[in-house]
Amino acid sequence: MVKQYSLSELCLCIDEALHAELMPTYWVRAEIASLAIRGHCYIELVEKSSGDAIAAKVRATCWNHVYNLLAPFFAHETGQSLAIGMQVLLEVEIHFHAVYGLSLNIVGIDPTFTIGDIARQRQQTILRLQQDGIIDMQRSISIPRLPRRIAVISAAEAAGYGDFCHQLRNNPYGFHFHTQLFPALMQGEQSALSIIRALMQIAEEFQNWDVVAIVRGGGATTDLQHFDDYELASHCAQFPLPIITGIGHTRDNSIVDMVVHTSVKTPTAAAEWLINILLRQAQALQELHHRLYKSIQQATKNELQRLSYYQQHVQLIAQTHLQKQHAKLTLWEKTIAIHSPERIYRMGYSLTTMNGKIIKSIHDIQTNQQIQTHLTDGILISKVLNKS
Repeated sequence: MVKQYSLSELCLCIDEALHAELMPTYWVRAEIASLAIRGHCYIELVEKSSGDAIAAKVRATCWNHVYNLLAPFFAHETGQSLAIGMQVLLEVEIHFHAVYGLSLNIVGIDPTFTIGDIARQRQQTILRLQQDGIIDMQRSISIPRLPRRIAVISAAEAAGYGDFCHQLRNNPYGFHFHTQLFPALMQGEQSALSIIRALMQIAEEFQNWDVVAIVRGGGATTDLQHFDDYELASHCAQFPLPIITGIGHTRDNSIVDMVVHTSVKTPTAAAEWLINILLRQAQALQELHHRLYKSIQQATKNELQRLSYYQQHVQLIAQTHLQKQHAKLTLWEKTIAIHSPERIYRMGYSLTTMNGKIIKSIHDIQTNQQIQTHLTDGILISKVLNKS
């Protein structure tokens, strides 16, 4: 007679066989398909074949006391937290339960495996952006001379957003900036999509803005993995306005940092970068004003010197001309004095006139006409009796 087993007895046999034949733990490579933390960490692990078809799938649990040790260790080593889609290398115990079936208990994790996979994915994303020809597009956009209209992408409650606005408002030079928040999630699995949506909102009114600032601060560094997302990097790279990022990290730049126009470490540094642009323009304007003032001052000095030279030259010409005219007048005075009637009279000569006209010839008068003879000391009036 064939031996019969109840279902629970069969499950017990399977569990005993597993414990008898298998090693206490195994290292297994897998992708995280789902992840939930409810005190303990519940994960669904999968292996995908070509075409993303699922070749294997199993439930895994990381009990609270283990998860509280492994999660910080993994985040410290990789800079990221465990997330859906991540490739991991886990040390697991195999368990079989009569009700819940086969499951794995996670007791260890190798972050170096994930780091290698992250680096591979990151390199693939960079290569894809290069092949698309968009990785350097932002750097070809010129920053406006006075970038004062700032579209800000951040979380409204983020400390970094407050730091950014405070730095702009309280700059020591009195520069005025107009900012508007386009709220987005800056951490979590939906952050990349949320930032893309904010970019699309700004793009609809891009003519109203000079610069886009993506700022983040006060969150965990493990949330920076979403800034390596291809779609987010692609949207940033092709955006029509220059983008500056200050997402509060000191480790290697994210891919978004690589493709935007300018990347700085913190929101405060992003604000300082904008302030310094206006400061350089103000200094250039002040220098131009100084140079213009000096140029006008020098031109005025040159004109005054030229006018002074002309004045002296005109004075010299006038003086020379007056001297020449004075010499002529003196000569004329002497000439007149030589030929004056008084001088002639003093020499014994006289002048004869008739009816106010000078008599130059004997034919100018007739007998019995009255004539006047002008002498040095008077006039003689006589009558012509005879002409010979």
